[in-house]
Amino acid sequence: MTGEPMNLNGKTAVIYGGAGNVGGAIAAAFTQAGADVHLAGRTEAALKAKADELGARYAVVDVLDEQAVDRHAAAFDRIDISVNVTTDNDVQGTPMVEMSVDDYLSPVVSAVKGKFLTARAAARHMTRQKSGVILFFGGSGEASAHRRWQLGGLLAAFDAVEAMRRQLAVELGQHGIRVVTLQTGGIPESVPAEHRAPIEEDIVGDTLLGRAATLHDVGRTAVFAASDWGRTITGAQVNITCGSVLG
Repeated sequence: MTGEPMNLNGKTAVIYGGAGNVGGAIAAAFTQAGADVHLAGRTEAALKAKADELGARYAVVDVLDEQAVDRHAAAFDRIDISVNVTTDNDVQGTPMVEMSVDDYLSPVVSAVKGKFLTARAAARHMTRQKSGVILFFGGSGEASAHRRWQLGGLLAAFDAVEAMRRQLAVELGQHGIRVVTLQTGGIPESVPAEHRAPIEEDIVGDTLLGRAATLHDVGRTAVFAASDWGRTITGAQVNITCGSVLG
């Protein structure tokens, strides 16, 4: 095989939500691939623990605080990869007709605002550099009906972020910046153990392969999407749903 190896050597990566299960898996994979990894989030104890484990650096940043996001990003000489996997503050388990408007809109507002602020902050660096990758996580698409049951505004939030991803890709492509979503049908390992079994059964039951993506799968796919091996991919979802969502 010819060409450059799939690595992130010399790349500065900022992972918002990097202390969580998904963010931590991406951070670990990025570290192994040679990136200079910086974790960001709201909970210092969890951030410090993950940073110490990986030999990464961290900062306490609320992605819904515009000034905090911009101030944090301004401290970098460059940002090559920006990943936002922070919580969307969704409210689930209640039929829509019984939900308050605030509960329904909570994930929509959180997801759009947080992803917009972090993407904008990174894009300002990347535009000057004429390169960079912005990764989102979640995606949208047609899934089986029971998986849409009592999810509140979460799917509306996913759809809104995907619209943002497409627009960013169009506007930033001329500057050499790629914008990609890692599309998941659900990662059972990311669910607390006490609630995992029925959710895992649903997730796996929807797939064509009879299995769900693991956190390790997420990390390796993120490295591919962020590396030069994924240089032709932008404005798109990389589907890791094991067939629960068809492209």
